[in-house]
Amino acid sequence: MSAENGTPATPTAPTDGPRPEPIRFFGTTWLNHDNGYTARRIGVAIGSLATAVVSCLVLRLAYQGLQIAAIGGFVTLLMVVMFAICSAMAFRHTWDGFTRRPDPDRQASLRGLLTIGFVGSLLAYFFRSLTEAPGERLHREEYEAARKHHEKRTTRRSGNPSKKRRRA
Repeated sequence: MSAENGTPATPTAPTDGPRPEPIRFFGTTWLNHDNGYTARRIGVAIGSLATAVVSCLVLRLAYQGLQIAAIGGFVTLLMVVMFAICSAMAFRHTWDGFTRRPDPDRQASLRGLLTIGFVGSLLAYFFRSLTEAPGERLHREEYEAARKHHEKRTTRRSGNPSKKRRRA
């Protein structure tokens, strides 16, 4: 069992080479699609969709609070547009994060925007989990590249073996 996420270690992962990076909620089950991978994907899809629905209900209550406060149509419209734009940007940023590593500096500068647009991030997580574990393709590409590099490095020959000198 992996100590950091409680998922079983993958039995077919090489012990002397690169190890697969765990994905949140999936551990290393994404490598061979074993140990409940399908059930986890279903659970993540249902959970992210349910969380997005509940979040939309909370936003609806906030919208009703603005209407009750009678602060004016412009401010109400501004809040709705802000949440819509931030959610769209968060969706796109999260979706792109599944295919390439995000820049840490850009990630830090967008933290507030991504927090406001959390519904978009939840929906991106839901849609990606319908086809694969979110981030699986990126992790698989990186893992395969690391394995190829490791195999190339370990199988490299250092010249003609028959010409090697014997050590005394």
